[in-house]
Amino acid sequence: MMHRYSIRYWLVLSVLISTFLGSCTKEELDIYKRPETLEPPIYQVLSKRGNFKTLLGVIDKSGYQRTLSSAGYWTFFAPNDDAFNKYFTASGQSLNAMDSTKAREIVQGLLVFNAFDKNRLADYQAPTGWQDSRAFRRKTAYYTGFYDEKSIDGNSFKSVATNRQNGNYIVGDNNNKHISYFTDEYLSARGLTAADYNYFYPNVSYSGFNVMNSKVVNADIFAENGMIHEIDDVPTVQPSIDEYIRNKPEYSVFRNLIEKYATTFGLNDAMTIKYANLTGKGDKVYVKNYNKQASSGKFLTFSPNCENFLKNAENDAQLDMWSIFVPTNDVLTPYINKVLLENYSSLDAMPPGIIIDLINAHLFPSTVWPTKFQNSFNALGEEARFNANANVVEKKILSNAMFYGTNKVQESNLFSSVYSKSYLDPKYSMMTRILDMDWKNTILNPSVNYVLFMISDDLFNAAGYDYDISKSVSNVANSEWGYTAPGTTTRTSGTSILANLQRIVATSVIYTPNKELDNLSGSGVIDAINGEYIRFDGNKVYSTGTKTAPLTVLSSKTAANGKVYYTTGVLNFAPANTIIADPIGKDLANLAPTLTSDFGYFFEYLKNSTVYTAATNAIANVSEGSFYTLFIPNNAAIQAAVNDGVLPGIGTGATKTPVYNPTSLLDKKKVEDFINYHILNKKAVATDGKESGAMETLLKDANGDAVNITVLNSKGAMSLSDAKLRKATVIVNKSNNLSNRAVIHLIDNYLKSN
Repeated sequence: MMHRYSIRYWLVLSVLISTFLGSCTKEELDIYKRPETLEPPIYQVLSKRGNFKTLLGVIDKSGYQRTLSSAGYWTFFAPNDDAFNKYFTASGQSLNAMDSTKAREIVQGLLVFNAFDKNRLADYQAPTGWQDSRAFRRKTAYYTGFYDEKSIDGNSFKSVATNRQNGNYIVGDNNNKHISYFTDEYLSARGLTAADYNYFYPNVSYSGFNVMNSKVVNADIFAENGMIHEIDDVPTVQPSIDEYIRNKPEYSVFRNLIEKYATTFGLNDAMTIKYANLTGKGDKVYVKNYNKQASSGKFLTFSPNCENFLKNAENDAQLDMWSIFVPTNDVLTPYINKVLLENYSSLDAMPPGIIIDLINAHLFPSTVWPTKFQNSFNALGEEARFNANANVVEKKILSNAMFYGTNKVQESNLFSSVYSKSYLDPKYSMMTRILDMDWKNTILNPSVNYVLFMISDDLFNAAGYDYDISKSVSNVANSEWGYTAPGTTTRTSGTSILANLQRIVATSVIYTPNKELDNLSGSGVIDAINGEYIRFDGNKVYSTGTKTAPLTVLSSKTAANGKVYYTTGVLNFAPANTIIADPIGKDLANLAPTLTSDFGYFFEYLKNSTVYTAATNAIANVSEGSFYTLFIPNNAAIQAAVNDGVLPGIGTGATKTPVYNPTSLLDKKKVEDFINYHILNKKAVATDGKESGAMETLLKDANGDAVNITVLNSKGAMSLSDAKLRKATVIVNKSNNLSNRAVIHLIDNYLKSN
């Protein structure tokens, strides 16, 4: 047998000979004399071998005798006579009864562009060269072309399928169908086995080289114009996804979603002219696309009628195809009613993007092999959540996809996670928009538990916030987001308002790996996803801005990865009727209404110190936007610091009188250092047991380096150790006081630095 590269040489040479034959003299013909070892063309080879009589009859009826008898460069999967006997028995047809259209379909569907031996069929023709063992498909000579279409609203017209997965249409590309085959080289390279083949063809033994439902019984039969592979059955041309589900009533609900909410038909003048030239008829021709919701940024992952795969490279359909899981009507209909329509009166009443998401959850932009469900992902980043044995009721390899009919719906995170409670409820559109900007992908994670405190549009509006797209101004960023203080008419808008809303929503998203908030009847403190803390106590919830007016929990719902709570308000960072958070100094002042209150002595030193500005309640080096923790010694601890000379005081006995407003620079510095050493810099910690270790304070040493304290944190308790290894304990029932990105604790001892 000739080496495969020699074969290609003579195939190409035969084309050149045919091209120049008419102008050659006898002498020249002798120079280019056909090699005696060169086999005749495909048709003649089949005739000579004697066991392809039926196939030759089909070729004759199809009109392809001349094509297969002349120059060319083909691969032909050739069913032998036994294969056709089996085919006619199963189909009830006969060669005599077969018309030319059916014969042409069979021949074209088995005729592959370019000549490939078995080894080369497993390789991908990449733009940069051959890539070994990556291909399992090749383009055939068959294509559907013009066909009769009926839209979802009942209109009938001539149509052609789009030939690009993004909805574009390229005139001149016939959208040829592909045929799939299975070789040992490919399966081994992809980590697949015969089980992947037999999943689709359980009644066919895998031989190491199978073409659809047939085995190759004689590979690499050389012909002048190509390569023949003899097969033992007749693979028929397979439909595309669009063609297949069109005639499957058990999937009509899913198909109708696609047809109604994703499909468009665009008039194509070039194809209209082509149709007229071919048929003499004046029908207008429309391209069927799947880009109906593209203007909103939502469109199908791929076009179910496109045969070309991505077409990012000329031949990329050789190495991959789409995959689709289509739930039957009896499972999809109740799912739609229970999940999607929980808060909508009909599908038409909901944003169509939700329906596109439902469809896309079942569309996979690559080949999903039966043994690789858990390692194959749709465009939403979700694995195929089906059991290949229990949930698949029908499986087929179509011309452009692997098709799985299922008895369940893909359990998409969009419709099962805590995010879904906002996404699928029109009353929460503002919250959904903000989640989409920042936290959507985080809270969609099905393996991580979250709690959401739900914020309806009405609650946002009651707090003064609104979203109005009509107020968007091209030269003012985010002007559609606005704030109008209750009782006023002046609307403020822009980026700062959006930032406020993002902060509020983030404070309402809580990471709860141990389901810490499954019951709010008790009490506790927990940090939100943005690092700010909230408190709960007896089904009431507190944030920095609602610490004096907590929210009441009204109800809850459970999701696949957590829980959502419906409350009476917004977990705001600012008090009611304002968008400005109280400064930490003001919150500390409120904790010390009198000198003798628990925080009184410390605050008295603070308000008279050089680090405090009374007019604004500002504390030096405590800046807006950063996190802090204040450890406030109680009055007894402050008195001890005075007695020990750490803070200014007067008197000669063991107990001294505090001097809250010292005059000497040395005493002022004592107070300043004392205050700074009791404030953690850029870190908020609460008695939640999460963070322990050395933490820097606002105090700096002579070299300008931060001075640390050590925090030992356990749930419901916290202790501190200073530079002198002295201990202090957080008084929990007087601690976890919320402030602007800060937590204020009361401790039973003072901290002393070196």
